Amino acid sequence: MVNKVKKFHSIALYSSKKSKRANQIFVQLIEIAENLKLKVIYPNSSSLIPSKKGRLVSDTYVKNNADIVIAIGGDGTLLSCSRKFGLEGLPILGINLGNLGFLNDIDPTSLTDNLLEILKGNYIVDKRFFLETSINKTKSKDVALNEVVIHSGSIAQLIEFEVYVDETFVYRQKADGIIINTPTGSTAYALSGHGPIIHPEVNAISLLPMFPHSLNTRPLIVDESARISVIPSKKSFISYDSHTKKILNKNDIVEIKKTASKLNLIHPLNHDFYSACRNKLGWSLGIPNKNETVNK
Repeated sequence: MVNKVKKFHSIALYSSKKSKRANQIFVQLIEIAENLKLKVIYPNSSSLIPSKKGRLVSDTYVKNNADIVIAIGGDGTLLSCSRKFGLEGLPILGINLGNLGFLNDIDPTSLTDNLLEILKGNYIVDKRFFLETSINKTKSKDVALNEVVIHSGSIAQLIEFEVYVDETFVYRQKADGIIINTPTGSTAYALSGHGPIIHPEVNAISLLPMFPHSLNTRPLIVDESARISVIPSKKSFISYDSHTKKILNKNDIVEIKKTASKLNLIHPLNHDFYSACRNKLGWSLGIPNKNETVNK
């Protein structure tokens, strides 16, 4: 993570879902921006639409004219926003309306103070890489910020697949599937599969078999520069951040690697990954803080 002093002069507001709460934050952000005399941009791909002021513009216009995109919602909204705009280099800031909110870390109750500081240039840039996937060496590639999942598509149904890292054979496995995730995704779907939590500054990719038919299978951590190949032995499915699902045929070669571009995720200066883990995952619950004074 690095501190930045660049100020933002034009902001785009985005949400993938429409709700009363999200609209309230949307209106509040517009008022803050107008009071600071900032340009507000409204992408037509957003579910939130200004009532009177402002015109809807294309995503291409946003990429060429916005200094930052503010995503309003849960982590799902930020994932969608990151794929649309963050992959192109636009900084992304998340306003958390969800539950866990590992990516969207600004709470609505502290929105104004945090946003004013960030817009003045007092913030942290957290760089995250994406995973890009090609099937049978096709030119078209799908991108995920959290994880790529290859799975059977059915409950309690095993598939068999081979895994290679940098063209070296690793193992043949029977499982419900496999999760290939970034450090960002280690606190998402992979977390429910008992995968390791990876600090965002660790440059690694995790390979996590799902319900493997083996007692000695463990998660495997490889360098972020690794090129991973997975070859299923029967018809299966592949999904990216749970937003796209495609069919894989027998012996399709799925190649996964990190993207050249990185997401510039914006945090307030008081952002702390370990604090987020304590608050959102319940670390230290029931254990008194030694620094607290206990009155007896």
